[in-house]
Amino acid sequence: MDAKRAEVNGTAISYYDEGQGDPIVLIHGFCGSKDYWQQVIPGLAEKHRLIAVDLPGHGGSGLPAGDISVETMAEMIKGIFEELGLEKVSLIGHSLGGYVTLAFAEAYEDRLKQFSLVHSTANPDSEEGKKGREVAAGKIDAEGIKSFVDGLVPNLFASGEKHPEELQQAKEIGYGTNPEGAKAALKAMKRRPDRNHVLKNTKLPVLIVAGEKDQIVPPEKSFTVVGPNIMQVTIKGAGHMSMYEAPAELVEVIRGFLEE
Repeated sequence: MDAKRAEVNGTAISYYDEGQGDPIVLIHGFCGSKDYWQQVIPGLAEKHRLIAVDLPGHGGSGLPAGDISVETMAEMIKGIFEELGLEKVSLIGHSLGGYVTLAFAEAYEDRLKQFSLVHSTANPDSEEGKKGREVAAGKIDAEGIKSFVDGLVPNLFASGEKHPEELQQAKEIGYGTNPEGAKAALKAMKRRPDRNHVLKNTKLPVLIVAGEKDQIVPPEKSFTVVGPNIMQVTIKGAGHMSMYEAPAELVEVIRGFLEE
């Protein structure tokens, strides 16, 4: 896949643009990149146009000056829409990408056909979670991004399940994260508000995907709101990384949602 670049509000943003048809925009999680979706894109690009974006300070994207928030990340995603002439899309966000997706759905719902949260939650950080973000930022300062990613990535995969190659791929992607970008994302996640009202109030179709063995966002933290427009799916045996742990199943789930 060939990466493309766009200038959005003065920041260089890297993305993939594959396939043809109704557009789907994919947003990765913390210390990830557009490459997180490499095993998912081919299966979805048969019928859709897939645009996978690198968040600021992640992958091949630059980092704007000053504080960034999940709201400014959502604004950046909107900038990609403008750049590519996209009217309405299906938006799919993994983990941090899910927080950005919810912020987008709150601010720009008219630009969405539907949206999906993959291993994510509408809940804000708990006090304990906020302290954990601060500890993580301190660890990046003290030990560097490589050591931090080495500690982070194994916890993203279901314990007891063997995915050594995928785990290494996720680490390699993480090593490419700008340390300042990682710290900015930690601050953005720590400050994000409760967005359960977005799920309660939207009339759009919503897909929420959880991993049965997710240690980061367990299913009960994903499935916070029920409604006739909300599809909830648990992927058996998966942790926080179904795009690596069960890509074929994730593709099938997303396809089923889009075609419904």
